[in-house]
Amino acid sequence: MSIDTVGDFLTIIRNGVLASKPFVYVPFSNFKHKIALLLKDEGFVRDVVTEGEEISSRCMKIVLKYVDGESVIHEIDRVSTPSRRVYGGSSIKPVIGGLGLSVLTTNKGIMTDKKAKSLKVGGEVICTIW
Repeated sequence: MSIDTVGDFLTIIRNGVLASKPFVYVPFSNFKHKIALLLKDEGFVRDVVTEGEEISSRCMKIVLKYVDGESVIHEIDRVSTPSRRVYGGSSIKPVIGGLGLSVLTTNKGIMTDKKAKSLKVGGEVICTIW
């Protein structure tokens, strides 16, 4: 049995958006923190705050973003799972005609599909968001 911590991370965000929560708490890991910072840089979440000093009790507070009462995140889906890895080359299809983005993990770090295309690198597609 494997545990999909990234899938749980995305589900917590998705459920927070569906319940119109102002923020959600997520267990901390470096990988999830980098994804959350990427979502912040792209404008899908308002802020990411790390809370807790001890490694076992660290968590992230992700402040969700709303415009006129409507969430900026319409859909967030896990693409690559522990049982089914999905890889994309430098020619990844745009999400919703370029309105959304794909999050990839490459040998140059975690980045969006647009940045990966400009650097001409490919990698594992973690999730799509729009």
